Amino acid sequence: MQASASDIARVLGGELIGDPERRIDRIAALAHAGADAITFATGARYLGALRASQAACIIVPPALREAAAARGTAIVCADPYLAYARLTRWWVAQARGEFLPGVHPSAVVEPGAHVDPGARIDALAHVGAGASIAAGAHVGAQCEVGAGAAVGVGTELRPRVVLAAGCRIGRRGLVHSGAVIGADGFGFALDAGAVRWEKIEQIGAVVIGDDVEIGANTCIDRGAIDDTVIEDGVKLDNLIQIGHNCRIGAHTAIAGCTGIAGSTHIGARCTIAGAAMIIGHLEIADDVHITVGTAVTRSIRRAGRYSGVFPFDDNAAWEKNAATLRQLYSLRERLRALEKKIDS
Repeated sequence: MQASASDIARVLGGELIGDPERRIDRIAALAHAGADAITFATGARYLGALRASQAACIIVPPALREAAAARGTAIVCADPYLAYARLTRWWVAQARGEFLPGVHPSAVVEPGAHVDPGARIDALAHVGAGASIAAGAHVGAQCEVGAGAAVGVGTELRPRVVLAAGCRIGRRGLVHSGAVIGADGFGFALDAGAVRWEKIEQIGAVVIGDDVEIGANTCIDRGAIDDTVIEDGVKLDNLIQIGHNCRIGAHTAIAGCTGIAGSTHIGARCTIAGAAMIIGHLEIADDVHITVGTAVTRSIRRAGRYSGVFPFDDNAAWEKNAATLRQLYSLRERLRALEKKIDS
């Protein structure tokens, strides 16, 4: 893959400074970008690295325009990090080449399934009866698309994804390898007399909106009765567990190793950092931000930032309590000394 600085400036819509024909062969981090690479700098903290860089072209904000111009070829964009994200998508699309539809001879498409002529089904994939694969969709090698499931326009299932029976994913989605969408939720009733658990059949499905990305080995359980719902624009990292009947609001992002128990509803535009633990049957408002490792044990009704494992609280209050907790031993010793002084 190779492009000119002017090609990239047109894609990003930024102001080009310097040589429009400067050739670029790769994207690199600022610290490692050589004379064949494009990179980016987001603010003044990178000014020294920018001046020293040998990169062919650097994407910069308006505040770094003059420094970048003095160095060489640059593209000025309002948000360099966002520009970098768009550049990576364009670059990979160009490098990938033409999308070739068709069904691999080793794939199995059951009678009654509909595969659009513009879709692609790779080797050893299985598409169940009544399933629907839309135009531009890509079902990777060894994927399972269950009976009655649906894959929307332009959505890609990477190799070894399971989209179980009756589950649906919308347009322009991306599901990474090993993800399981629509496994049974954790539902059992205790037969106290026999001292054993009776399985509750999970008869709901999973419904996923448009522009959703799901990380490797993430599991989203089907609903017990109603559906589990993942709304438009949600981004899920690797190794996340979402229990049955959960609802994740539009454009919420959740980092790896988070566990969300069943029937919890999370609002729109939330962020949940890695290894958070959220118990079941909670309501979390829109625009809530949960920090790493936080244990959420009650509903959150107001937007804000929340932290803690002992237990969570409003972030500002939690930080004060955490600072106090670190001083408990010295506070105890001071209190003992004061008590001895009073007693004497």
